Amino acid sequence: MTSATTTPPDIRGIVTPLLSALPGAAISTLPAPTVLPLLSPILRQRVQLLSSASTEPWIRLLTYDTAKAAKLQGISQSGTLEPHPVSGEIEVDWDYDVQISYRRLDQETLQTLVVLGEFGLFVRLVYCVGDSEGGGDGWRVGEVGVASESSPLDSFGGVSTLGEAEKAFQTAGSAASAQTNGSSASGANGTAGGSNEEVAEGDDDEDEDDDDDYWGQYDATPAQTPAVKRSPAPQSMAGAGHPNIDRSASAEDAYYAQYDSVQPAMDNHDPDEEVEGMPDPTPLVQARPAIPPQEAAEQAELDETSGAWTLTEPPVRPPSVRSSRSQEEAERTANLLHPRPASSASSNGSLTVAKLEESAEKREQNEFGVKQHISRSIRSLFLLSRTLGVDREEFDRMVRTELDVLGMVEDDM
Repeated sequence: MTSATTTPPDIRGIVTPLLSALPGAAISTLPAPTVLPLLSPILRQRVQLLSSASTEPWIRLLTYDTAKAAKLQGISQSGTLEPHPVSGEIEVDWDYDVQISYRRLDQETLQTLVVLGEFGLFVRLVYCVGDSEGGGDGWRVGEVGVASESSPLDSFGGVSTLGEAEKAFQTAGSAASAQTNGSSASGANGTAGGSNEEVAEGDDDEDEDDDDDYWGQYDATPAQTPAVKRSPAPQSMAGAGHPNIDRSASAEDAYYAQYDSVQPAMDNHDPDEEVEGMPDPTPLVQARPAIPPQEAAEQAELDETSGAWTLTEPPVRPPSVRSSRSQEEAERTANLLHPRPASSASSNGSLTVAKLEESAEKREQNEFGVKQHISRSIRSLFLLSRTLGVDREEFDRMVRTELDVLGMVEDDM
């Protein structure tokens, strides 16, 4: 925090060496070591970091208005900042051509604006505390900019002396504090009594409506879980079947007891469906009723011809019917019912043909691939020769020479 008794800045001692360094800053990419202590810590860090990573003149880093960086560089190179040939300093009329204004923004920030109307520049000074690189507490350059057509003092909003700046800041702080206290008191009085109750009731109603809307979402959500299915146990098992069960002590026994009379799904014998005097269901395999021999023979012949079968025992054929069938017809029927696999000779022949076709197909594919490789290799060699300046005729002559040599040494390969 700056003190209320801060001394005014030595404007001439700060601005004069800065103006002398501007022409060199307009053509150099790195700042001079003698200029860095004049800058504020923030501006000094900005210049050091950005100038080391750029190839442009570092004078553009002194202003935060990038649109006027080029104009600042032009003013520095225009010759108006040339030093006097006798004194070696830049001539500035500090009494008539320089305007100075002070302002305090907050408890930590105290600024001074120096407008150099003759050069069209302004320098904003900032009071810095604990600046060891700049020589301790004191005034430093916070920005160097171009003065626009309207005076920078209008937008700066400062006063002519440092003491007036301190008084203006204290007066503004007192007015703001009084306004804040008045607003707090009026707010407290305005919400007292019945209005306080109305606000509370309004908040309760709003909260209740929000809760209703929240829980109402679940009423509109369709059910995702399936409905509960009824147990296959009889309903009488719930209470009448076990009147003496203590549910608090034997709840688990009662739960499992209800499955004692449940009919398993895989058991086709249901005791509840039994009727007294009715025989058991007919088994799967039963004997056929006796039929006359002639009908039995005809039925057997039909079954054997069609390939039909049953789980019952086949009927016994009469000897006369069995002897009437010829041996040739029996073999034919056996062949129909039990077909024989293909002969080994025919199988071997088919496999051999398939292998020959497969090998021929592979040979064709390999031959095609080799031809493609040769064609692409010749094209690649031709393109390579063109890049080296070998024309088409020279390339043809080289290829033909190699083919002739290959014909002579082909037998030796």
